[in-house]
Amino acid sequence: MIFITALSSAGFARFTTENRGDKLWVPQNTIAESETDDYQVYFGSSSRFNSIIVQSDEKGANVLTSARLEDAMKMHGKIATEVATVNGTDYSFAGANPLCTRSGGSCAGDIFDGVCQCLVLSILKQWNYDLTTLQNDDDYMATLNAYGSEEDLGAVLGKPTFDGSGNLISAESFTMSYLIDDRSAEAGSDENGSEADPINEAWEKDVFMATTEAVPTDFDLLTVNYLSGRSFGDEFGAAIDGDIVLVQISYAVVFLFLGATMGRFIPGPGSRWTMSGAALVLVALSTVAGFGVSSAMGLFFGPVHSLLPFILLGIGVDDAFVIVNAFDRARKGPRSKETNEDIAERAARAMGRAGASITVTSLTDLVAFGISASSALPALASFSAYAAVGIVFLWVFASTFFSATLVLDERRQRDNRRDFLCCLTRKKSLDEDEDDKFEENKVSKYFRNVHAPIILLKAGKAIVLLAFSGLLSFGIYVSFYLHLSCTQPAWKQEFSNPVFPLCRGQ
Repeated sequence: MIFITALSSAGFARFTTENRGDKLWVPQNTIAESETDDYQVYFGSSSRFNSIIVQSDEKGANVLTSARLEDAMKMHGKIATEVATVNGTDYSFAGANPLCTRSGGSCAGDIFDGVCQCLVLSILKQWNYDLTTLQNDDDYMATLNAYGSEEDLGAVLGKPTFDGSGNLISAESFTMSYLIDDRSAEAGSDENGSEADPINEAWEKDVFMATTEAVPTDFDLLTVNYLSGRSFGDEFGAAIDGDIVLVQISYAVVFLFLGATMGRFIPGPGSRWTMSGAALVLVALSTVAGFGVSSAMGLFFGPVHSLLPFILLGIGVDDAFVIVNAFDRARKGPRSKETNEDIAERAARAMGRAGASITVTSLTDLVAFGISASSALPALASFSAYAAVGIVFLWVFASTFFSATLVLDERRQRDNRRDFLCCLTRKKSLDEDEDDKFEENKVSKYFRNVHAPIILLKAGKAIVLLAFSGLLSFGIYVSFYLHLSCTQPAWKQEFSNPVFPLCRGQ
């Protein structure tokens, strides 16, 4: 199995990732995609967007005070002038090696150099982005009202308040937006499904994000929320790192659960901690082999694919339980009396029973994911194909690798050798143990002696039919109510989706 996994891993040479939304969630080779591409050719965005929502340090307070505007101007000054170094070259927003998108003048006065030549959207333009000008303004609210009409101010202010004459009085927040030229084409855009832009990403991290994250200490009169051009990639990377930790935790939890349920929890006669480890190795080998073959098939790895280790872990553990349970039930006498041939025969009988079960369940899972692999959504299609390939390897490895290790572990128990430390023999004889014959566990006894007899009674059958009929009726009722609920504003916003139009008449 290790050889097969290693051979399959050669497919990682073609491993590719895809993070672009239009390549993940937009059906490919459609008229809509073609027209979108045409639009991007002529009118596509050539800038990266970095935006800040500025609020007062006191929730709901007026942010348009002179002190808070001065803090905002100082924050802007750091963003506009501080540099990020990439490969020994300094880059800034509006200074040396400017990164900003040129706009031909974005200040209130006729100034066309420095930051005024850059595309910045903010009420601070009324003072030409100059702190001294703001500090010397005796009537800064009048200057601010000269920004434009109520509609113009409403576009850049959050919850603005106007008096009866239409003059601005206060606001709870305002926006500051910085646009920088997209340089991804210079860095080999779209390589491995990502839009690399190292110069801009460095500036966004070292200047824009560093400044906004330092607001609580450097500008204590303000609180900010921000969005940078690299925010999605950063969050995606953090999510992947978090999933890796969760996978490790899940494997540890499942290892303990398997060891406690497949055999005795305390290492000794009847314990199966070695088989618990073998079950995890089964899942790990299947995952690696499945990913390798999927990569060789040209399938990309997307954000949702990080769920696959959890899915394969659940299916693999289920197969391991079925095989172990059938293997235990096939034992008719004490372990100490079994020969190697007897154990092999018992394994054959167990696989004759368990093999059919894991084959049927694996086949149904394979068909479900296989059909989903034909989805028009590339992310879903690739995810389902990855899962289908992984399930095939789970079935192959469970019926060969895991069953073989189970036979070896049974020989280890018969020879009275220690779990994991199989080279060491216990001092206590196996014949002295009271549990040398197979006994049903508590779960099996419950289903055989309590659960099954109850649901087979007339009253039990009636309760089951009523319960599931009620559940079906409730589901049908709610499915109709879902459309009616869309008349409520909150529901209409939630379900007004162009892909899944759940609201009637939208």
